[in-house]
Order: sequence, then C-alpha cells, then structure tokens
Amino acid sequence: MGVIGRGIASDAGLTAEWLFTDRHGGVSEQPFASLNVGASVGDDPQAVARNREIAASYLAADSLGMMHQVHGRAVAILDEPAHPPPQADGVMTRAVGLPLVVQVADCVPVLVADLAGGSVAAVHAGWRGVAADVVGATVEALAPVGPVHAWVGPAICPGCYEVSDEVRAEVADVVPEAFATTSRGTPAIDLRRAVRAQLSAHGIDAVLVGSCTFESPDLFSFRRDAVTGRQAGLIVMRQRP
Repeated sequence: MGVIGRGIASDAGLTAEWLFTDRHGGVSEQPFASLNVGASVGDDPQAVARNREIAASYLAADSLGMMHQVHGRAVAILDEPAHPPPQADGVMTRAVGLPLVVQVADCVPVLVADLAGGSVAAVHAGWRGVAADVVGATVEALAPVGPVHAWVGPAICPGCYEVSDEVRAEVADVVPEAFATTSRGTPAIDLRRAVRAQLSAHGIDAVLVGSCTFESPDLFSFRRDAVTGRQAGLIVMRQRP
C-alpha cells in the first residue's frame, strides 16, 4: 500500500497525474508509522525526508513543491521547490514536472488541474480554510481558461467531526452545505461537502477519493490520535507523450 487513489487527466497537450497517499509504505516509527510526510509533527527529520522521497517516487519525481500550511487563504505560485516553503494553504504552478503537495490528517486535500491554461494546484482546507474560501482563492489564482479537473481526497467525515455551535454557525454562514450533525447528534461540519460546493460555485465538478480519516486505520487522523503523521495529496503536470 501507500497510495489510495491515483489517476491521469489529459487536455491541450498536457497531462495531470495525481494521487493521494495513505499511512503505509514509509520508514517512520510509531506514532508516525509509517509514510509520514509532515515535518512539524515531532517525527525524525531523516525519516520524513525519506518518506517525501518515497512519495515523490510515486510520480517518478525527485523533488516536491511544498507549502507551510497555516489555515488561511493565501495562494503561493511556485516555479521550483522553495526552501523554506511559502506560508500558504493553496499552491499552484505552471512548471511542467514539478509535483505539488498538500499534507493532511483530517482536513481536506484538494487537487486541481486547468490543463488548457497550463496550471495545476494543491489546496489544504480545514474548517478555517473553508470559512476563508481558500478553494475559491486558488481557483481565482489559476484563472482557468478551460475545463477544470478537481479531486477531493480523504478527510474526516461529519459523523466524526464534532465542533462547537459557534464554529458550525461560522462556517455554515459562508457555505450552508457545511452544516451537519455527528452520529451522536452534536454539531458538526461536513468539510468535503463544503469544499465540493465551493468548487461547484466555480463550475467545477469534483471527484471524491477515499474515506473518513478518523474511521480508517489506514489513514492518519489528528482528531483520533492527537500525535500522528500526515498523508499527502500530490499532483504534477507533464507534456503528453
């Protein structure tokens, strides 16, 4: 294991190859076992670096376009890997061959491709990002000129994602589709439904990939485990052969 979903989209002489990782196939030890790509969770830096190499290898790449995620709506543009990575929750590129990465452990990973316009993006959307519409900010930064492909990866489901009444009201005021209740009848947010609604507002029909992070032992979940790793969504643009 190591990959829970992957695919390729093609348009205008370009392809976008995308995938979402699970927690298997890496070198980290518990509680980060084993394919943890998060460098700020307390894991051994050498293990994280090796795990990122493994993730890059899934796309036959040797470097990754990372971002330092801060639960905002800033969108960074990369032409090459940045050290240190930019503080942003959306990252886009027009560079062929540069894989972009989003890291999550309950939040929503979103991958977007506007191949007619020659750009791809990765987005990190937790409840603060949904309220700030980081998805919309990323689509606007892309300024798509053709059909847009989008994939929404595994995240915590509303049945498991209890929040306060105030947080639910704040997010649902921006995206009504976010309003939900847990399996226990307490306030919740449906993050993936909210993200799909925000994409739909831009005319983008997203594909859902994977399941609930909290419920799946194959995925990292901060809500479930507190100290844990991060899985990834990756997307790269290439010239069509």
